[in-house]
Amino acid sequence: MSGRPVLVTGATGYVGGRLVPELLRRGYRVRAAARAIDRLRGRPWASHPSVELVEADVLDPATLRRAADGTWAAYYLVHSMSRPTWNFADADRAAARNMAEAAAGAGLERMIYLGGLGDTASDLSEHLRSRAEVADVLRSGPVPVTVLRAAMIIGSGSASFEILRHLVERLPVMITPRWVATPSQPIAISNVLAYLVGCLERPETAGETYDIGGPDRVTYRELMEIYAGEAGLPRPRILPVPVLTPGLSSYWVHLVTPVPAALARPLAEGLRNPMLVEDGRIRHVIPQHLLTPREAIRRALTELDGPAIESHWSDAMRVAPAEWTAPGDPAWTARRAYTDRRRREVDAPPEAVWGVLSRIGGETGWYGADWLWRLRGVVDRVLGGVGLRRRAPRRRDTLMTGDMVDFWRVEALVPNARLLLRAEMRLPGRAWLEFALKPINHERTELIQTARFIPSGIAGTIYWYAISPLHAIVFGRMLRGIARASAGRPLALGPTPTS
Repeated sequence: MSGRPVLVTGATGYVGGRLVPELLRRGYRVRAAARAIDRLRGRPWASHPSVELVEADVLDPATLRRAADGTWAAYYLVHSMSRPTWNFADADRAAARNMAEAAAGAGLERMIYLGGLGDTASDLSEHLRSRAEVADVLRSGPVPVTVLRAAMIIGSGSASFEILRHLVERLPVMITPRWVATPSQPIAISNVLAYLVGCLERPETAGETYDIGGPDRVTYRELMEIYAGEAGLPRPRILPVPVLTPGLSSYWVHLVTPVPAALARPLAEGLRNPMLVEDGRIRHVIPQHLLTPREAIRRALTELDGPAIESHWSDAMRVAPAEWTAPGDPAWTARRAYTDRRRREVDAPPEAVWGVLSRIGGETGWYGADWLWRLRGVVDRVLGGVGLRRRAPRRRDTLMTGDMVDFWRVEALVPNARLLLRAEMRLPGRAWLEFALKPINHERTELIQTARFIPSGIAGTIYWYAISPLHAIVFGRMLRGIARASAGRPLALGPTPTS
């Protein structure tokens, strides 16, 4: 085993977030790379003595070269589907070229790439075709590349599993596209990780391409029926029709599940292609017990009931740069910003208030006027936004930078002191919600809650003034609810709105 680290690109992603701790358990040194290093620092393994955290964007060659320098092997676990405003196929090709050049410049011995299954001779979806093109681009460089072509990955927190779970749990009767009859060989995330690490440990896999999938061939319809059985739900009634296009299907998935349309569409399009293992050589090279779809779903459901989930599909979603990253008012330049600031003294130390803030959203709710939050979520979902059902179950009582909290995303935080959320709902402008905690003494805290909005044109200005009457209800009740939950007794001081 080389003394140099292994580079893991996409370390905040679903697979990368689980691969890093698996490599550490095997005794490897790891250099974990992500676009935003703050999203790595909160991981349980971030302080491990064998981990280096680096900031690198695969579309920025200079940062990628710095990340690769001094490593001996690299995992390429990046794709651009989380950037919906881009042509993700073009972005993926550019990123793969940058990675091939960085690997060559750093003198890497090995590269391992996780792509997607699909017969390249058939009419592949754009998503699967892009995955195949990335493999070709990576192989165009001098560094030997091992390509793993995976079927649908089943595991707690994976996008495929979350779509499956929410469809079956929320829709006892479904009108579905014809692709529910397409065969595939879903593979458990634990088996994917074993193959990824196994390829690193076996030099004979260098330069090879392998299909990886589970032991059983099933249709998506059968998968939904298996899930219902394992979850103790009635068998769903499924009515396939030919008129549902991938676009309509992705919008339906967007409305019913937490997965946004930008991510659901390429996944839905890919389901029209059979994902079957045609070359099973890797089963002899890296033997392991392959979980059946039923076993994989059962394990994923067990993890959902536990205290934590190692990674979640939402971890890889892009976080836009903050307009302001330090406490206090930002330098807004010439742009008009509207502010709603409220203060309250709470009979509890900052640690207690922070514990309440860390549970905000999701099943906990927003500590007041939840019906208005739910209504806003429904409206946002219908308009194509992210909606109000997105708090990742991976960490129920803690937050880290980049986490989703319903239609907000954690943009910055300082435990026991500050939480900054950036709005991701459909808005005619940009919005942030900040909570600041200031200790008054050992048993008393000042809680400052600030909403800021930068309008986009006259529509944004009209929007702000139209919803301003609701702020007293939404923000006032939220502040009181946080204070009550923190102190566990009547409030010490009423909320004080400030400009």
